[in-house]
Amino acid sequence: MEQDVFKKMLKEKGLKVTGQRLLVLETIGAHPGEHLTAEEIFDLARAKSPEIGLATIYRALQMLVNLHVIRRVSFDDGLARYELSRELGGERHHHHHAICLGCKTVFSLEEDLLEPLEQNLLERLGFDVTDHEVKLYGYCRACRQKNPWAGGHEAEELFTTDDKMQKGKRTMKIEKKELEESD
Repeated sequence: MEQDVFKKMLKEKGLKVTGQRLLVLETIGAHPGEHLTAEEIFDLARAKSPEIGLATIYRALQMLVNLHVIRRVSFDDGLARYELSRELGGERHHHHHAICLGCKTVFSLEEDLLEPLEQNLLERLGFDVTDHEVKLYGYCRACRQKNPWAGGHEAEELFTTDDKMQKGKRTMKIEKKELEESD
């Protein structure tokens, strides 16, 4: 992502444009959909700027989260992870996650299934939803095949096999068309 976009966003949010903040944004922007931890951001940022400290990364992350420049997500594994906000070219919609309780794979569901509910709330109650987070827990096909007791459902052809290895954990994206085809 272009540095000019990040600079403009920081200025619009009333923040001073610093090399460290830009480096954090560039690092997250260079890894879309990966949900990086602070330590992963630190490791990647040090490759470009060896003098940057972990405390600096944490301070920049906290400030950027508070100003809604980036989002903090949690998969209930004790780690905070970060992604760009929608304003900075992150996901165009709220996306959801399915988390395997067996292998800890995180599946990013690319379709926002709650948009009709949000629209209904706006029309009926005047309630404008500005944020939501949905996490679904269960067992992936591979874990159900290894352990028949896991989940209790027959294996379905829902998940794609184009997964990405990431520090021992897999992240998979599921597109809307794949969800529709599985019905």
